[in-house]
Amino acid sequence: MSYFTRTATAVAALLFSAPAIAAWEPTKPVEIVVAAGAGGASDQMARMMQAAIQKNNLMKQPMVVSLKGGASGAEALIYMKSSEGDANKVLIAYSLIYMLPLSAKIPFNWRELTPVSVVAMDQFVLWSNASKPYKNVKDFIEAAKASGTPFKMGGTGSKREDQVLTVFTEKKTGAKFNYLPYKSGGEAATQLVGNHIDANVNNPSENLEVWRAGQVKALCVFDKERINYTNKVTDTQSWKDIPTCKEEGLDVQYLMLRAMFLPGKVTDDQKAFYVDLFKKVTETPEYKDYMEKQALKPVYMTGEAMTKFLGEDDAVNTALMNEAGFVAK
Repeated sequence: MSYFTRTATAVAALLFSAPAIAAWEPTKPVEIVVAAGAGGASDQMARMMQAAIQKNNLMKQPMVVSLKGGASGAEALIYMKSSEGDANKVLIAYSLIYMLPLSAKIPFNWRELTPVSVVAMDQFVLWSNASKPYKNVKDFIEAAKASGTPFKMGGTGSKREDQVLTVFTEKKTGAKFNYLPYKSGGEAATQLVGNHIDANVNNPSENLEVWRAGQVKALCVFDKERINYTNKVTDTQSWKDIPTCKEEGLDVQYLMLRAMFLPGKVTDDQKAFYVDLFKKVTETPEYKDYMEKQALKPVYMTGEAMTKFLGEDDAVNTALMNEAGFVAK
């Protein structure tokens, strides 16, 4: 056997016997960061993901939900921004990432983080207390106009999607509302059940249990199409039975992303792990069940498609914030 033959054989043996380089995966618990308080839609979704990952053994390390809703969610955004290179933190993001930097002038831009995937789209519903006589949006708006004082509208945070919807409802109808911000949609739901406010514009998930219990009434959904789930939630209604606000004469639409972000400056391998992880989450029974029960639109988007969508969604939200007069000067 020649020298070159012996060398080639030895190199081949080394190549085949050498262990493969393992792809990156977390070696300690992963923190899923929620930019809101307990009981809201983001908190609920984070806990669904936590359960889906654990039940389906999608990750060796546990996932821990971390609520950082301080300063209307700025706490979470700055926390993620300051965690560059730390792939053991993942943010469950929504329109806050566009709106809060505009309204509060915090030093944050979503482009400083690492987009992983869009996992759903969230709708908003106009809700009233079930004890009120309003049968539809027209009744509600007429009552608001006839009231000697502005109706109290509850929502999550100030100068965000809930208040933007309130402002555009005013503009479209001429009714006046006194917007009251709460720490979470769960708190806004409690205030509506207690008749401390006249209405709220919560996500479906945030009012689900009180709707099922017959304590609140769904007047309309702020989308161009009805929610596409036909199983009965209450004794008489499914999500699809709720008319769109446009059908009811209130031409206001808004959809909110639910997306996952890592801090900036993580490696490609680290990002790839989470792209794969959240794709697997969207295929679990827990995710599919959650989408229907919480009336979310199932979506999965990553890579260039996600980056393009984020740029367009940012522009839409910025335009809404400017029109509502919520951009800090």
